[in-house]
Amino acid sequence: MFATRICDLLGMEYPILQGGMAWVSTAELAAAVSEAGGLGIIACGNHPPDFLREQVRKAKELTAKAFGVNVLLLSPYVDDIFKIIIDEKVPVVTTGAGNPGKYLPPLKEAGTKVIPVVASVALAKRLEKQGVDALIAEGMEAGGHIGETTTMALVPQVSDAVQIPVIAAGGIADGRGLLAALTLGAEGIQMGTRFVCASECTVHQSWKEAIVKAADRGTVVTGRPTGHPVRIIKNKLARQFEQLEKESAPMEEYDKLGTGRLEAAAVDGDTDYGSVMAGQISGLVSDIKPVSEIIQQVMAEAVEAIAGLNKLNLKTG
Repeated sequence: MFATRICDLLGMEYPILQGGMAWVSTAELAAAVSEAGGLGIIACGNHPPDFLREQVRKAKELTAKAFGVNVLLLSPYVDDIFKIIIDEKVPVVTTGAGNPGKYLPPLKEAGTKVIPVVASVALAKRLEKQGVDALIAEGMEAGGHIGETTTMALVPQVSDAVQIPVIAAGGIADGRGLLAALTLGAEGIQMGTRFVCASECTVHQSWKEAIVKAADRGTVVTGRPTGHPVRIIKNKLARQFEQLEKESAPMEEYDKLGTGRLEAAAVDGDTDYGSVMAGQISGLVSDIKPVSEIIQQVMAEAVEAIAGLNKLNLKTG
């Protein structure tokens, strides 16, 4: 029922990708998602190349199924990262924070599928012309670095503008979100925040509990003046960023405040002064459980949502 072009393209049973989240999306989580029928993603972040090679090889030990790597194009190691991806024959790459155009020829030659994250129609059209295989249209409801347009507005516009498959991301954590994304023109979804609260996710337990405890208004966007806004769980760090905005602080103050905060949350479990990245959908996440159960629940909820629509006896004439 839910087999789409994305499933065929990436060899998945279900049209569900796991978001590439720095310090979160490790081999353990990626392998678990792929084993459960989705597509797991290892995130490079700003880690050095050796980290990626180690993670890719660990994922290969944990699953024989396809998985991907998310590349932050602003990483100082980006050239070496792509060399490792090609050397290790990683089948799928997602990219963020830029245009991967110059890396497309060697990736294509290696048989790697390239799926950039986009936050605008203009970039989506440009990337399609350059030959990417699919696109992830991510709305500002997402956790971490965000754009300015909501998922509800962005996904149908991107879907209408391109011919290649589109994956919806941002504010999706259940089967209703999957069905809504398909209705908007997407052929799959990417979930990040929901998979943080997976048993196989290796981040500190405090990060997971912060998401489970969050309410509908539990996140806030920080660092808007820098041009690189980030959505995190409301905490003492968020209030410090808000104070910088009130004071019209220089950009270096934002950099100073933000340095090392993501690691503090993920590794040390500092949910007061750590950058606990999470999406607006956090209020819908109420438990921590294995990846396989998360994916099966999402698919069951989507079927239930269709049944609910049928009961409405909607008329087309």
